[in-house]
Amino acid sequence: MLGNRKESQNYKVGTLSNSLKKKLEIVRQLLERLAEESAKGVLIIVEGQNDIAALRKLNINGDTISAKSSGKSFVDVLSEVESLGRNEIILLLDFDRRGTEWTKRIVQRLERTRIKSNMFFWNGLKSIVGKDVKDVEGLAAYLETLRKKCGD
Repeated sequence: MLGNRKESQNYKVGTLSNSLKKKLEIVRQLLERLAEESAKGVLIIVEGQNDIAALRKLNINGDTISAKSSGKSFVDVLSEVESLGRNEIILLLDFDRRGTEWTKRIVQRLERTRIKSNMFFWNGLKSIVGKDVKDVEGLAAYLETLRKKCGD
């Protein structure tokens, strides 16, 4: 009987470990692709300066706009994006309720100006880490925690 319980516990630990490794690999791939897009010149919109700093820690060094810093209004952010003349931007606001609301508003507004809103990274990261991480700022620490848990 004890052998069965121990085998069951080992199976659960092994399954959990594989699940974490899979999650780590997906997050890494998303961040690598994000870095590639950023390096190509695609603008990234985040919420604040700490989010920009977190992206830099993750080697995502391209152009970014902070949507909620320095007292910028929603209209100010959109005007700044429009003035840059980009045809595509990556939205990477926080994964919480407010970030979701801002993301939806920005997408709606940019659709009217014919600027493509790339939601691939936001949707991908939110689906993978949304229960564990509520903001872009927390991605670097989360990734490090996953690495440690996976023995990576």
